Amino acid sequence: MFRIAIQSKGRLCEPSLKFLRSSGFQFEFNNELILKCKNADLEIIFVRNGDIPIYLEQAVADFGIVGKNVLYEGNYSLSVLKELDFGICSLVIAAPEGKEDLDGERIATSYPNSLKKYLVKKKINASIIKIDGSVEVSPRLGLADAICDITQSGKTLEENRLKILDKILDSNAVLVGKSKSDWDKLIKSL
Repeated sequence: MFRIAIQSKGRLCEPSLKFLRSSGFQFEFNNELILKCKNADLEIIFVRNGDIPIYLEQAVADFGIVGKNVLYEGNYSLSVLKELDFGICSLVIAAPEGKEDLDGERIATSYPNSLKKYLVKKKINASIIKIDGSVEVSPRLGLADAICDITQSGKTLEENRLKILDKILDSNAVLVGKSKSDWDKLIKSL
């Protein structure tokens, strides 16, 4: 029996289920946290997005669908078995209009490790303020001078009067796992 971990809630859940169906797996989504496929030795487990790599590293799951940004943030070294065409976004640095220099500034983010790597690479001395949500409002509220966050269209940044100063990385969903041959064997069994 194989297991694949996917996001339980959020923007990758539905596209992940669609990907699995289009790959030939048959199942009925019933809001349970573990689903058994009808036509394959595969269980789909629904977990928090950031926990997916941990399930793979701890050998609880064999495969996972996760954003590259999560892998980068956690320094996970999981094998990417397949690039997927959903969950497309960018991790960016953004600031209010007129702010260009980040040296000595406060930057709010849900991605502190990714931001730290960026700051070291660019030789910028700035403070990192870790918050878990609504990062874009932090400059307007005086919590931070800039942000580091995920954006798809840039609309939320624009609504909060922020402009992109730099891009840290482009991201999309990927199928990760321990063994491409196990995934291929699973697909061939359908």
